[in-house]
Amino acid sequence: MSTLLKDLYSPAFYNQFVITLKKTIPSVDKKKFLDQIFTPAFESYELKERMAHTAHVLHRFFPQDYKTAAPLLCELVEQIKVHGPVASSIEYLFIPEYIYLYGLNDYTRSVTVMEKVTQFITCEFAIRHFILRYEEKMIPQMLKWSTHKSRHVRRLASEGSRPRLPWAMALPKLKKDPSPILPILENLKQDSCEVVRRSVANNLNDISKDNPLVALQIAKQWKGLSTETDAIIKHALRTLLKASHPTALSFYKLTADHFKLSRFKINTASISIGEYLQFECIIENSSNKTQTLRLEYAVYYLKNNGTRSKKVFKISERTVGAGEKVQIVRRQSFKPITTRVFYRGVHQLSIIMNGNESKPLSFELS
Repeated sequence: MSTLLKDLYSPAFYNQFVITLKKTIPSVDKKKFLDQIFTPAFESYELKERMAHTAHVLHRFFPQDYKTAAPLLCELVEQIKVHGPVASSIEYLFIPEYIYLYGLNDYTRSVTVMEKVTQFITCEFAIRHFILRYEEKMIPQMLKWSTHKSRHVRRLASEGSRPRLPWAMALPKLKKDPSPILPILENLKQDSCEVVRRSVANNLNDISKDNPLVALQIAKQWKGLSTETDAIIKHALRTLLKASHPTALSFYKLTADHFKLSRFKINTASISIGEYLQFECIIENSSNKTQTLRLEYAVYYLKNNGTRSKKVFKISERTVGAGEKVQIVRRQSFKPITTRVFYRGVHQLSIIMNGNESKPLSFELS
């Protein structure tokens, strides 16, 4: 069975979907629909291409007038909830895609449809097109949504306005100046839903990448309001902490003055692609009081051009007693993954204690 996300768009999915679609539009011809889905190029399409392709095919069987088609999208969602296949799963992202592709020129109607559809399948990707075109109207609308009774709509207000949402286009104006969306985060910082609060943290983390002082100022304002806001802040500052940003480290009173590194060694000086790198070290708290230790390691991956790219991995954050020694034994996978290409040659690894990085050790990948 395939583990590729794109293969969620399978013959079994489409066969069942057409049955559900016919409950909304009885005139749909199943064979014609499937023939237009499974074109010669379909197999080569990746996930987002299959999503867009499905939206385009659906449009051919829907009324061409968006005014007439829009309410049918909502009706289709209701039919899917009852008849499937597999309600509220990633396959249905083609429905928000349809709203963007065919409803971008109809702001009012599309906003109404997205508010309903996102309660079934997130519109966080589609809505970004509307933010880019209608920012002066869309941001106030999302602020209004931040107080919506549905957690899905409240999440859309935060997730859809992230300046750097993964898998989606960036929002350049909000990257440069996030102030328009700060009231949205303010409304949601103590939301009753953990998923919404996690979205707030991810939004604030996005902001920290371009406007670290803004994120740190918000963290200062929210600190101590509740355990939930403290969790949001910690997750939101993760990029700054990984980058050893001095203000972020001092925010959590993370200093490296009293920690000593010893017996740091790489146990597998030469490994092959597909194997694990093994390393170990001892960290000692040399002070006379308990200290907080944020422990990380950095891998300097060799690139194709001979330079190295640094990637930081967190080991743990813990309290270490006065005079206590902590032994660390870890391994790092070099199994092939889709998000990173491994190049043969000399790579490096270092230990980071509260932002203080050790001299890296080398190992060879063959």
